[in-house]
Amino acid sequence: MTRIKRGYIARRRRTKIRLFASSFRGARSRLTRTIAQQKIRSLVSAHQDRGRQKRDFRRLWITRINAVIRANQVYYSYSKLIHHLYKRQLLLNRKILAQIAILNRNCLYMISNEILK
Repeated sequence: MTRIKRGYIARRRRTKIRLFASSFRGARSRLTRTIAQQKIRSLVSAHQDRGRQKRDFRRLWITRINAVIRANQVYYSYSKLIHHLYKRQLLLNRKILAQIAILNRNCLYMISNEILK
């Protein structure tokens, strides 16, 4: 019988997984089974951290808005400002408000004066 060489499909699959894990340390970039397990773990972590990133940025924006409001006594608290924004139907999200608070405080003062009228 003649010798039969295996195909290239399994090797191509392993190579693809190895390229994904090429920046990992130790066995996690060298051993095929360990690479497969680490790939699953890293993708799960990436999925969880996308949600965590949204939470973290929202907390950061709220902290920035609250700091500027309290420092300059534009308003007593962040929650009252947001409440009156919704009441007056001024549709500004927290990201934009945080940018305004940092880059252009006079604009934030104008918004707060508009709410108080």
